[in-house]
Amino acid sequence: MAQHLAADSQPPRDRSRNILAAAATGVADFIARTGGRPEAVFERIGIDAECLGQTRRALDLADYVAMMEDAAQETGNDNFGLWFGQRYQPQMLGLIGEIALAAPTLGSAIEHLALWFPWHQQATETRLTRRDGLLRLEYRILDGSIVDRRQDAELTMGMFANVFRTCLPSGWAPEMVLFEHARPASWRDHEAAFDADVGWSQGTNALVFRDRGLDRAMPQADLSRLQRLTTDLAGVAGSCGTPAFLDLVRGEIRRRLSAGALHLEEVAEALSTTPWTLQRRLAEFGATFSDLIEATRLDLARHYLRQAHLPLGDIAFLLGYSEASAFSRAFARWTGCSPRRWRQLSLQAMARN
Repeated sequence: MAQHLAADSQPPRDRSRNILAAAATGVADFIARTGGRPEAVFERIGIDAECLGQTRRALDLADYVAMMEDAAQETGNDNFGLWFGQRYQPQMLGLIGEIALAAPTLGSAIEHLALWFPWHQQATETRLTRRDGLLRLEYRILDGSIVDRRQDAELTMGMFANVFRTCLPSGWAPEMVLFEHARPASWRDHEAAFDADVGWSQGTNALVFRDRGLDRAMPQADLSRLQRLTTDLAGVAGSCGTPAFLDLVRGEIRRRLSAGALHLEEVAEALSTTPWTLQRRLAEFGATFSDLIEATRLDLARHYLRQAHLPLGDIAFLLGYSEASAFSRAFARWTGCSPRRWRQLSLQAMARN
């Protein structure tokens, strides 16, 4: 059963998925300013507040992401990550922000950001790609066990956008912003924050932009400093990290669910392996590909059902079902409860807390 696998059959967590604590610079002040109690958030998540904002200290990536989700709950600000990211200037990011600022041109800054961000934040994929004549700075967490990650995605896109804003004239905006999570209730705020159209339920998060202005000099360009900073980041991080194997597979499954039919061959190719090797490695953990699909669907179903504005039909689509009835039958099989009833009980519990 997928539910049994998710709860009992995971291998010990691979802790090689840290993020440098500079990524949380100013988070305590922002929580307080938006009506929350930062110390309560840190205590619930188990965060050492003294290390937040320090350039060479690390946080567990899952704890960092959970902190942002908890901060949204604590402050009652569903768009906490969006607005925190909009104020987050590159120099606040520590080494990775300084690397972007020290690059000779904006184009070089974006290339270095894509190359070095997985050292700043392990178990992460960042890529600079071109599609349909537009460039895309893509970002996603590879660890499929980190389910609730909306706030992190929105603040990271804001961080990335502010690298462009550091160099380009006032009023710059991307062509579009893409998010892998479903559309939130207050989605108009996202269009206003980025001054751009926003796409939801995508395979990755991304800023989509034209290649105009990429030859502009960065205000703090310094090639010798850039070289020192990249060496420092590699030394501090040690590696780009990697999730545990099953979490990595679940991350690739999650990315493809809403596209419909999910094939083992696609996931094997994404992981640079063969279907047979992938099946063999899954078997070593006592798992099958279908087990992981069901476990991933169950985790995401719970996540989506806690969002009261999402219709059940939309949730079914996001999980790769063609009909809501198929999703309802599957969810009842997993939990012994209908999605509608589970949502009602979950929202009542959240209201009491």
